[in-house]
Parts: sequence; structure tokens; C-alpha cells
Amino acid sequence: MADRDVEPVLLESRDRVATLRLNRPKALNALDPPTLRALAAALDGIAADDTVRAVVITGAGEKAFCAGADIAAMAAMGPADGHGYARLGHDVLARIDDLDVPVVAAVNGAALGGGLEIVLACDLAIAAERARLGLPEITLGLIPGFGGTQRLVRRIGLARARELIYLGTMVGAADGLRLGIVDRVVPDDRLVDDAAALAAELAKRPPVALRQAKRATRAAAESALHAGLRLEIEAFAATFATDDRVEGLRAFLEKRPAQWKGR
Repeated sequence: MADRDVEPVLLESRDRVATLRLNRPKALNALDPPTLRALAAALDGIAADDTVRAVVITGAGEKAFCAGADIAAMAAMGPADGHGYARLGHDVLARIDDLDVPVVAAVNGAALGGGLEIVLACDLAIAAERARLGLPEITLGLIPGFGGTQRLVRRIGLARARELIYLGTMVGAADGLRLGIVDRVVPDDRLVDDAAALAAELAKRPPVALRQAKRATRAAAESALHAGLRLEIEAFAATFATDDRVEGLRAFLEKRPAQWKGR
């Protein structure tokens, strides 16, 4: 069955924990616009359900949590489409940020680009040992467009974030833990159980206090986040208007090295 024939996002709730599963394993759970809209609808459903006390976000299959933006979809976009795509991504990830309840990312495989940006929007992250993490947009003539330039700096500091973003470097789970991108690393076969156990413990905490704890810690971390996010949309859109963006995406799809022109 083709990816387009399945639900791109699955939602299930049990014992006050909602689990969201990105469900495009053949596309490594990439974030095309329909998947982002489905994720937004699922998050709205969670926000409206006052029985939910914690959320787990993960990916279908064993290869990827989420490989990021859908490269084929982006290659067909023009600059105006790119601006709208970034705004959609920001809107969806803001829904994760804005949930009153804590959100745990269970990183079961590659979390790249938009996939890592989802992780960064979560409150806590547990990674399987096989997980790989990175923001490789620069290798496509782009920059992170779903909040990565802002949230990664706030998560790990300016210098380390710049190195990862400027070089498009991928790191393993252990280095992700050392850098502070993820909070725990567990054996691959324990990820599901450990993420569920953490969410269950969070669900046991007093909901009002937990909601206020999330509100307070978010305020401490944000500073001028929203201004930075608005700037990121404009910067992302600017890269979408370049020849290098067209070349980077085309080279990726044609499986050849990109030839950058600097324009």
C-alpha cells in the first residue's frame, strides 16, 4: 500500500497518555503538507481532551522518527510556496509547544531536519541507540525552516548550534545526549517501554501543577523566541528564492553532488 493511501498520523490514547505516530514509513515519515495538517488536527484533538495528561510522539518503522521535510514536495515549490510551507511547519510545531501537558519525543531512528525540529519542540526526548540527529538543510541550499535555528540555540547554546546548522552535521544518539539535544539514550528494544513509562510517570503528576511548571519553564527559556521565529520564516523564504535551493533539491533527487553558485 502506498504511503498516500494510509493515515499519515495515528493517534491513540490509553491511561491518560496520548501517543502520536508519524505513519509514512516508506517515506521515512517525511513531513509533506498533508502530513503536517494531519499532525495539526491530531494535536488539536489532544488539546481539547482534558483526560490527556502526557503525550508521546514517535515514528512508524525502525529507520526513522522523521527524516524531515519531504524533499520531492519542496522541489516542486516556488518561493511563495516555501514561505507558506515554513508558516505551516511553524504553526504545527507551535501546537506541540503550546500543549498544556508535557510531550515526550521517542526518537526511534533518524530525526533530521523537520524531524529534529519536532524533537526540539517537545519537553523531553528519549532516543534509541540507533537514532541519528541533525539539521542538514544547508546541504540542500536551505536553512532549518520549522523552528530549528531558534530552538536548537536555546537547547544547546549558540556555538554548538551554529556548528551543527552551518555544517549540516549528523550526530549519533550518544553525542546527542552529550550535547543536550536528547535527555536519555536507551537500547533500541527498550525505547517504546521506556518512553511509555516516562509518560505514565508524568501523567501521575498533579495536572495543574505540571501545567504551571511547563508554563514557567517555557517562559524562562523563550526570551525573544517569537521574534526569532518570525525572522526564521523570512530567512527560510529567502533561501527558497535562490538558484542554490533549486540545485540542492534537484541534486538530492538525482543522487549527485550539488554545484553551488552562491545565488
